[in-house]
Order: sequence, then C-alpha cells, then structure tokens
Amino acid sequence: MISQTNLKIALAHLTSRKKQAIVAVLSVTFGVSMYIFMNGFMGGVNQAQTEMSFSAIAHIRIYNDVDAIVPTLLPDDENTLTNVRNAKAIQYTEGIKNADKIINELKANSQLASITSQVNLSGTFRNASAKISGIISGIEVENEDRVFKMKQYVIKGNWNELGHSNNNIILGIGLAKKIGINLNDIVSVTTTDNISKNFKVVCIIETGSPNIDDSKGFINKSAALQLLSKNRSYATDIQVNIPDYNNAAKVAKSLRAGIPYKVDSWQESNSQLVAANALRGIIAMAVSLTIIIVAGFGIYNIMNMTVNEKIKEIAILKAMGFGGNDVIQIFLTQAIIIGLFGGISGTVLGFGIATIVSLIPFEMATMDSLPMIFNTIDYISAFAFGIIVTVIAGYLPAKKAAEVDPVEIIRG
Repeated sequence: MISQTNLKIALAHLTSRKKQAIVAVLSVTFGVSMYIFMNGFMGGVNQAQTEMSFSAIAHIRIYNDVDAIVPTLLPDDENTLTNVRNAKAIQYTEGIKNADKIINELKANSQLASITSQVNLSGTFRNASAKISGIISGIEVENEDRVFKMKQYVIKGNWNELGHSNNNIILGIGLAKKIGINLNDIVSVTTTDNISKNFKVVCIIETGSPNIDDSKGFINKSAALQLLSKNRSYATDIQVNIPDYNNAAKVAKSLRAGIPYKVDSWQESNSQLVAANALRGIIAMAVSLTIIIVAGFGIYNIMNMTVNEKIKEIAILKAMGFGGNDVIQIFLTQAIIIGLFGGISGTVLGFGIATIVSLIPFEMATMDSLPMIFNTIDYISAFAFGIIVTVIAGYLPAKKAAEVDPVEIIRG
C-alpha cells in the first residue's frame, strides 16, 4: 500500500504541471477509445458479413458425398470384367433417400434449433428470349424461413404465397431484373433433363448475396420432387441451425456418428469467410494496440521529463530518508492516476463514438446503419491495456529516479 505522504507528493507533482498531466491523460483517453471503436466496428463488420452469409448457408449442412475419392484398381487378369465408375459423382447425384427419417432423429436433438430439407437442381429461367442458368431450390416454406429468416429479405410480394400452390415461384432481385420479370409474371423453368414448367412469380427477395439474388429461384419442395420424379422422402440437402453458430463445428462433429452422410459446419465449408473475419480482427487489434503503445511512449516522455525536472527534489527526499521504493511509489502513483483517469474517460469516449457510428445510415441488405457491436470484454480489455501500458511507461522513469545518488545531485 502506498503511504499518505507518497500519495500527497505524487499529487503535488501532477498538479504542479497540469498541462503535462492533461496531455498524458488525453493520450490514454485517445488510445483506449480507439481500441474500443476499432474492435467494435471490425467485430460488427464480421458479424454482419457472417449473418448475411447465413441467408445462403445454414450453420450445419447434411448432404450426400464421400470423404475421399476411392481409387479403382484394375486387376492384372485380362479375363476379368471390371466395372469402372466414379463413386463420388454417383453418390452425390443420388442425394438423401431417407431424409424424413434423419430429420425426425435430428428433431429429437436438443442442441438443434431449426431444421429444413431442400431439393436443389440446376436449370434455366426463361422469359421470352431472355434465358439465365441458375439453381432451382425446392423448399419447405415455413422451415426455410425458420432456418434462413427469408421473410426479412422480401421486397415485393409475400413469402408465404409460395406454399399455396406448386405453380408459384420466388426469385432473387438480380435474376428477376436479368430476365425482365416482375411480380405476378410467368417464368418458364427448365431442368437439365429438359423438363419444363411455368411458374407464377409471387415474391421477389434481396438478400445481399449474389449466389441467391442473381441466380436462384425457390419453388415448393413437392414441385421440385415432381420435376425430378422423386418420392417425398428425398432431399439433396438438410440444413440445420443451432442457437450459437460459433459452436457449429462442435455440434457437427457430434452428429457425424449417427448420420451416414456428409455433415459439414459452416466454418468447414466457408473457410475463406472465417479467415477473412480472423484477419480483420487481427488488424483491428494490432492497430488499436499500436495506438495505446504510442500513447505509452508519450506518457514515458512526460514522466521522464518530470523526473529530470524534479531531480533535486528527489535528491532532497532521499537525503531526508526516503528510500528507492518510496520514489518508485511516487512516480508509479502518478502513472496509475493518469492511467485511471485516461482509462475511464477513454471508455466513455469510446462508447460514445461507437454509439454515434452505429447510428450513421448505411443501407445494404437488411442493414440500415453501420455495423457495430458492444462487447463488454472489449471495454474491459481496453481499460486494462491502458493501465498496463501506463504503468510500464511510468515504471522506467521511476526506476531511474530511484537510482539517483542524492550526494552527487546536491553537490552538482
């Protein structure tokens, strides 16, 4: 514990050079506030991009695939008839034949929040002479909305209309514009097997994802099954959401033991998105820490100047019986007071800046303002880093002051 005498001396030093003290406090304030703002903004950007990606991908995807290409070895015996085939391609095109059974098992799992099945196939969308290749996605209307929150992307029409008829279709805004289609128009859909059917456009959506907006149409799952001539238990994909998407990899791993199909978490199938988020986080951390460290150099210079200016007073104090630890206490106390005031004001300023930025209009997909997150850990970390850097910056001059020889200073 610091003694009352040392505390009074530390306060006297600070108040005797108010401008220097204010500059030091402002340095910490700026560093802490920028740390909070940068991490909050980059975290908001990462969260917004990830959530926008979830308009096209679920937290966990189950589909028919093989983990590795199985090599086919030809026997040396020329009299043996060998059937050579690509197991990977054949298994994928067969899809999931027992989707209903798997979905019922998944519904009993308390780790899962929502489940839907899809029948996805390639095809073309035609309106008069305009023709665009894309993906036809047969969906369960209500379950699809539970997993992907599709209703929030509707810009024209009604999402629920899709479930009222097998002749209805929902198009992405980009696809609709490319073929000149509007609400209530008729679009012709042709599969790769040359099966064609006309659909009425009952809804147009805009997700912000080019994979959906520019090349995807949604029809009722039963209509897609008819186009493929498959039974009602067939699906190409089972999409699953969980309460916390950060735990997707762990949950996917636990599901693999009981499911005879490929089970991928969104992190595994979107490694570029995960890497980009991590990179932005590292950049934000590096920039904000650099600002705090620069502020620490400023405090070091101020404390070093204070030691040089107070060198005679330090010599007198040591001649009066103050030890080296007392001198360190005096200057460290000054640094801690600067850090505390700077940390508190920086936290408040950082919150204020983050709040103002979060109110700036910015329209993209479902966003109407700039993305910003308010994580308590960011505020605690910023305050802690501000104190740590300030203490380190104050300790070095304090150690120098503690080694002062009072006899030499007084003689000089």
